[in-house]
Amino acid sequence: MLPTIALTVGDPAGIGPEIVGKTVADSRVREVCVPVVYGPDRAEQFAPGGPTAGTGLAAYEIIVRAVQDATSGRVDAIATAPVSKEAFAMAGLPWRGHTDLLAHLTGSPFVAMMFDSPALRVVLATIHVALREVPDLITRARMERTIRLTAAELPRFGIAAPRIGVAGLNPHAGEHGLMGREDDEEIAPAVQACRAAGVDVTGPWPADTIFTRAARGEFDVVVACYHDQGLIPVKLAAFGESVNVTLGLPIVRTSVDHGTAFDIAGRGLADPGSMIQAVRLAARLATRSHSSAQD
Repeated sequence: MLPTIALTVGDPAGIGPEIVGKTVADSRVREVCVPVVYGPDRAEQFAPGGPTAGTGLAAYEIIVRAVQDATSGRVDAIATAPVSKEAFAMAGLPWRGHTDLLAHLTGSPFVAMMFDSPALRVVLATIHVALREVPDLITRARMERTIRLTAAELPRFGIAAPRIGVAGLNPHAGEHGLMGREDDEEIAPAVQACRAAGVDVTGPWPADTIFTRAARGEFDVVVACYHDQGLIPVKLAAFGESVNVTLGLPIVRTSVDHGTAFDIAGRGLADPGSMIQAVRLAARLATRSHSSAQD
């Protein structure tokens, strides 16, 4: 039996409704799952092209419905189209996006964002925070939890014993304190503690070379310190092919590797490639989860 996958349209003024519609019609999707679209109430009408409080609230309500159905078992996984952080804020919602909202809705104490692609796989230690805040957030405790979560979740992707490389925060991974102390004082102890617990992890490695090493096969996944450090190489190597996965949830959730693209919404130009890949990965993960539960 094929898994049932919930496809949420994201912000209804963005490209989400278009890419979801194209994805549901794609034979590559229908051969691996039964897709079910979660969108706004039919009585609601949203003009494409920009965020509003109404679109933010609608996107939120759509996600809540999908999560309720996933946690109750009515659907086997969720694949989400993009939401607007600005629209969430306009609606008075405290969450900055899917990841922290999903953690809240499922009661998950610690989650992480991973981007999965054939070329590169990256987990982010911090996500949607200002760059000036990142050094204070790169603590031994956060890095250790991120590494341990990565090691625990990667077997779901067919990697039984993942080789994890950790990127340094500062240039040259701090060069022994010459360019910042976070690498030696926070990241290195976290790596050492995880290694002592049996995790195959090394680092911190200079961020300007670790992604090339991973792309060449030296690591199965890279733990990056902040959003752009990890996502620039992923999107350079596999934009439109990579899939956003939330690690640490009790449900399967995947998403696209791009935003709402309000500038082209409603014009029929949106590429559904990443959404198609997100749904296909959700189907594989859901099937593996179901098989594991039966073992």
